[in-house]
Amino acid sequence: MTQNIKIIEEGSTHITFEISDVTPAYANMLRRTLINDIPKLAISKVNFHHGEIRQGEDKVYSSSTSLFDEVIASRLGMIPLPTDLSMNERESCSCGGQGCPLCTVNYSIFAVGPKVVTSGDLVPLGDAKFAPVDKDIPIVELNERQAIMLDAEAYMGRAKDHARFQVAIGVAYRYHRELTVSKREPDIEEIVEKAPKNVISQDDNEITFTTDYPSKYIAKLYRMDSLKIKEDDTRFIFHFETDGSLTAREVLTYALDRIKNRLSFLREQVPGE
Repeated sequence: MTQNIKIIEEGSTHITFEISDVTPAYANMLRRTLINDIPKLAISKVNFHHGEIRQGEDKVYSSSTSLFDEVIASRLGMIPLPTDLSMNERESCSCGGQGCPLCTVNYSIFAVGPKVVTSGDLVPLGDAKFAPVDKDIPIVELNERQAIMLDAEAYMGRAKDHARFQVAIGVAYRYHRELTVSKREPDIEEIVEKAPKNVISQDDNEITFTTDYPSKYIAKLYRMDSLKIKEDDTRFIFHFETDGSLTAREVLTYALDRIKNRLSFLREQVPGE
């Protein structure tokens, strides 16, 4: 199957695109791949230091905080980490899942109160490129007698295994839609002026708009008596965002390659195909 893709709007963490010459089944397969099957680096193991924590000779802190260790570990697992897609997944790594630089990134936190410990306190041991994307995500608040010391392991996984590995957020698609109205409708000149990218064609009597480009003015068309709606079930408008661990373009490229490889494998396994 041949797909044609046109980028409508793109940022580092969001993208809107059109994919055409595909079936609804393929569109849904792409949606599910974007949600569940993109590899991502996430913290999955946390070791806490319990007991007294000393800083210098005269400062002693308690390692007990206002949150259970399990809650802190869960929060750490949901912090977006920069992901290198060339890293191995543990089950396929040459280390046999023991943890090595090819599949694992180690982190540590050492902080004393009073302060709010944030994702910016999560320090990668080794390559600084793996520092958290967002430095201001709160983890736990410490009072003047508390401190926290921990080390953590992050490795690659997919959202089908756990939500902490989900990269793409708000994945949605819709049919390409065209709205045709009479030129005699009220407000039509304002809509053409405010949403010029949405105008597909016009003649002496009618104007045809597309909903592919977001515009609050297009909503006015649905109240017009002359409105005619046409949808194309071979053209789909997709939109999704990422948590910052990968760019939107990287996620889309990986998803398309993933589908292609999996379909090729399936085809090889079917006798006579």
